[in-house]
Order: sequence, then structure tokens, then C-alpha cells
Amino acid sequence: MQSTRQAILNILKEQGQATVDQLSIRLKLTPVTIRHHLDILRSEGLVQAPKVRRRQTPGRPQHVYSLTEQASSYFPKNYVSFADLTLTETRERVGAQEMEAIIHGVAKRMAAEGPQPLDGESMPSRLNRVIEFLNGKGYVARWEQNDQGYLVHTSNCPYQGITNHHNAPCVMDMEMIAQLLGSTPQRLSWITSGDPTCTYLVRVSAEVRPSE
Repeated sequence: MQSTRQAILNILKEQGQATVDQLSIRLKLTPVTIRHHLDILRSEGLVQAPKVRRRQTPGRPQHVYSLTEQASSYFPKNYVSFADLTLTETRERVGAQEMEAIIHGVAKRMAAEGPQPLDGESMPSRLNRVIEFLNGKGYVARWEQNDQGYLVHTSNCPYQGITNHHNAPCVMDMEMIAQLLGSTPQRLSWITSGDPTCTYLVRVSAEVRPSE
């Protein structure tokens, strides 16, 4: 992000809200320049529409700016470190069987948030709904058909950084996708191993055939 706009976000994060004049003084820029950057931040959904604040002294009302929830993504997060350490601590405190049960439970909870298989639903229809769900979770997913069944590709690993030390997210992904599709897939490639995608093969059963 352009440095001036990031500086504006930082000030609004620190103070909660600010006027154009306050931002102008802090950044040593003209009010016209500040308004220009605020307009851009508003168009990007990062700054809320200004609210009018009445002065306690004579003068025109002031417009106060604050951040939207979307702006939080522009500030550092420590999720990866927290998840990494939590998995390490859990793994050291419980046995392999209990750890497996925990990961299975997480996968079940994740899958419960997604579209559930419908009786009589074709696999392409099911895949369309599952892919939409995965993309909403940041997987950058797509599917295609081949002579063995269906391939599900995910180009982004939402857990990158954690999977360097733990395979739990990968196990969870496999179980979650299996529950969403109602069929256990075979993993063909793995981003953690250096492949460009995680790819899963959903084989065709006697009950579910590829569309012609």
C-alpha cells in the first residue's frame, strides 16, 4: 500500500478516529492531500464514511474518520505462530491416537460449515458447491473431470507456514474434503512438497458417473 495511506490507517488504528485536520498535522500534509487519500481508502472499503462531530467552540462541524473491519487485514497478525505453538503443545501432551481424534473433530467442524451432500445430487453439482465453499475459505480451488473421475485442485494453502512443521492441517483438509464430497479422495500432489497445487482425485463409483 502507498505509504501515506498506510500511515493514515496506522493513525486511525492507534487513535480510533481522527479528523482531516488532525491527520494533516500528524503527517505534515495539506488537508486537500489528506482528503484525497481518505477518498481512496473509502473507495477500497478501508475507511468508513465520515461522521459529523459538533465543535464545543464556534466553527464549522468536523468530520471524523475511522476504520472499517476490512482494514484489519492491513495490520500484522500472529495467527501462524499461535497455531504452530498450539499444535506443538497439543502434540506433546497427547498421544498419537488422541491427536488424530482431535484433527478428525476439527475437520468435522469445518465440514459442518460447508454445503452438505444431497440425496441424488450429481457429483458435478456437488463439486460446484464445494469449490465455492473452499474459495470462500481462501483455497483458490477449481475442479475438472478426467477419465478416472474428478480432480479437485487447490492453488493456495491457507495454512502455509504451519505445514512446514505440522501435517495436521493437511490431514484435516483431506478429511474435510472427504466429508464435503461424501467420498474419500486420493491426494495426488501437495503444495508442502513443492507442487504448485494440492490435487485430489475423486474416483467414479458405480453410483456416481461423470457427466457426458
